[in-house]
Amino acid sequence: MPSHVSADRPAAQPPGRGSVEALISQTRRLKGDVDAVRRDNRSSGSDSEERWQRALYDLALHQLNDLDEHLAQLRDGPAPLPAGVGAAPARPAPPAPGSLLSRVGSAEWNLLTDEASWSGELYRILGRDPAAAALTLDEMPALVLDEDRPRLTAMVTDCLVDAKPIDGEFRVQRPDGNVRTVHMMGEPVLDGDGSTASMWAVLRDVSELRLSQRTVRETRDTMQRHRRRAETEQRLAVELQEAVLPPGRGALRLPCRGPGTLDVAARHLPSGAGTLLGGDWYDALELPDGDTLLSVGDLTGHGVAVASGMTMLLGAVRGMAMTGTGPGQLMSLLNRLLDATVQPALGSAVCCRYRPATRTLSWAQAGHPAPLLFRGGTGRALSAPEGVLLGVTSGAGYGQAEVTLEPGDLLLLHTDGLVPGHSGADSLGALLGLAPRFGAARTAQDCVRAVVEEFGESEREDEACVLVAKVGE
Repeated sequence: MPSHVSADRPAAQPPGRGSVEALISQTRRLKGDVDAVRRDNRSSGSDSEERWQRALYDLALHQLNDLDEHLAQLRDGPAPLPAGVGAAPARPAPPAPGSLLSRVGSAEWNLLTDEASWSGELYRILGRDPAAAALTLDEMPALVLDEDRPRLTAMVTDCLVDAKPIDGEFRVQRPDGNVRTVHMMGEPVLDGDGSTASMWAVLRDVSELRLSQRTVRETRDTMQRHRRRAETEQRLAVELQEAVLPPGRGALRLPCRGPGTLDVAARHLPSGAGTLLGGDWYDALELPDGDTLLSVGDLTGHGVAVASGMTMLLGAVRGMAMTGTGPGQLMSLLNRLLDATVQPALGSAVCCRYRPATRTLSWAQAGHPAPLLFRGGTGRALSAPEGVLLGVTSGAGYGQAEVTLEPGDLLLLHTDGLVPGHSGADSLGALLGLAPRFGAARTAQDCVRAVVEEFGESEREDEACVLVAKVGE
């Protein structure tokens, strides 16, 4: 049968799960029927034709067992990769259609005359010249790989000495160097006084079948290793994030004392189950001169490498802010840092420096959504100074803007993905729509809780961070 599909006939579609279940049921019923007939024929005579029939029953059961296994694999399919792991490794090419249907040959070895008789198919399986004499039992091990010879010897000895049936596999090397796996089933032929007169066997080439089974097993093992590695990476990424981000379930008062303080609350919203952690961060920190640092950002990608990069950027933001570096200059230095890293990456960020004595907010952004200012029951996005994504170009310039806040004002900083299924103007409109709830909220923590209630904390496609700062009255 040709393996290609003709141009005027559509390719057959794979069977659905219900069809495969039906095939499995039919296969198992057939196995039961064949086994029943096989048991009935065990009491039959012992001539060559009947032995051949019994051997074929045994082989049919083996074939049906293999078919059952392959149908189960077709039904269940390969286990999926955790999101974020990457493409599955390349699999070995599957055997050609029909190659799993093994060839079967037969042989009989007469112990009294030391003669051997092989079927033509056995010559083809073993790669022998049909004109050559069949090998005797003493000569057979010469075809078998060294490590498999003890197995063949043990099977033959048990059959000839203890009249045990043979059922086992070994590998042979054909004259052309090709190694084949052979499944041998045999039984002793007894003479009138009950002693063994000969041994009769059928041999089946199972090379492609075993290759297919090994491929499935190795693929499953590889996928399990990928899953374990992904789980380890996720755990390490979470530990890195938890080690550097401020507590997200409580509120902060920054600076701790004095007028114009900020009530600050934040939350990291993880993505759905099975997705690797990304590079989103938020930060709130009291600086040595009494100012307050507020920042959010996002490093592209997922996994431990991205979490490590996020930790590096956040450490750099804190360090430079501690030395008095303004937001615009800080963004320029961050861009240089990201451009100089060994593994190139892109990131976005907003960095704000709040001076409580004058209630002045200086801020800069790098390709990131602007902070939202809520005042008097309405909200708006602050006008953004210039600034491209971090890591795009080493010579990028970053502007700096300034705004004076009033008692009761509320700032909301966030990363992309806070509003699931929305971006740009749609996301902005959804966030500004929370103005009435924010106006009624007493604390920054109440505002963060309103965001989480409105946009959800679980089953998100992407992670996000939100930070809310409320100016004291």
